Amino acid sequence: MNMMVLHSEVPVKPASRETAIEICKEMAATSRTEPGVIEYRVTVDLETPNVIRIIEQYEDSEAVEAHESSPHLEAFQAEMEPHLAEDSTLTQFTVESTTELPGP
Repeated sequence: MNMMVLHSEVPVKPASRETAIEICKEMAATSRTEPGVIEYRVTVDLETPNVIRIIEQYEDSEAVEAHESSPHLEAFQAEMEPHLAEDSTLTQFTVESTTELPGP
């Protein structure tokens, strides 16, 4: 069983930025309560402030599948749609092992 990490880049309209951030914060709080979710974080890109990044970490692919089929994800996507400047991207990583290293 491998840990799964997902990384989303969500470009938002400048006029919708604050609303989009609030929607994403609510999604993160709900998602963190799901079984198999290790971490679910929303960040704003410091170099491109109108890009929201979502970093998701799951125990396994089954947890990802459960999240991807959840009603709150569908509601989130519909709610975010009018705030998007362009299509979001989602990259999935399969992690076989991890090593903790000293930070910067």
